[in-house]
Amino acid sequence: MDDDLQTFDRDKLIAEVKRLRAGIRAHRDTSGHDLCWHHPDLWDLLPEKTEPSIAVPPWPKFMRGCIQYRQSLDEQAPDAPVFDKEFNG
Repeated sequence: MDDDLQTFDRDKLIAEVKRLRAGIRAHRDTSGHDLCWHHPDLWDLLPEKTEPSIAVPPWPKFMRGCIQYRQSLDEQAPDAPVFDKEFNG
């Protein structure tokens, strides 16, 4: 799957690492309501271009997962600032 890397010279490998790091940082630095979205831009960093096959839970189970995720943020980042704004999609 990653055989293309064998053909990269040093400069191209460094450029690829920088590109991937930039994508990971963009994902890491997501905040506010953007935490709740899936991130196809991150998937697009991969060389293979496929249409992701995602499965979406039914609403009640999905919302319970959202609540658990938000609760985990209270535990993992208790000092994070509060983003007290409504989502305006």
